[in-house]
Amino acid sequence: MMRKKLIFLLFCAGVLLWSCSLDDDSPNFHFTALKINAANLPESFELNETYEVVVDYTLPNNCALFDGFEVTQEDTAIRNVVAIGSVRTDQVGCREETIEAQASFNFTVIHDQPYTFKFYQSENSAGENEYLEVIVPVN
Repeated sequence: MMRKKLIFLLFCAGVLLWSCSLDDDSPNFHFTALKINAANLPESFELNETYEVVVDYTLPNNCALFDGFEVTQEDTAIRNVVAIGSVRTDQVGCREETIEAQASFNFTVIHDQPYTFKFYQSENSAGENEYLEVIVPVN
């Protein structure tokens, strides 16, 4: 009886291992930086307050989705902001069309000096990143 259970368990394990193919582990998407067209920030900040930053961005086609923001600190009061998109590579029928959209993130003011936001727009013909820069003073 024990031998039959062991054979049955080995058979089940074999079926499970055989049915899970690891041959195709290539991703079906890639990340891309989206063009930021505009950003809505207040005229000034108050120290230790949190603000919603509203961003207008462009999706490059109908297979791209907004995935979030990457906000990095370049210096004490300089922030680089990139809108991140994911593009499906396994979909057919993607149309090259620009789709305007809007998203936001929260920003907390922790320094008393003016903040410079550098919103990524594109890469120019020389391969250099271009930014929309917005400076917001802190009261």
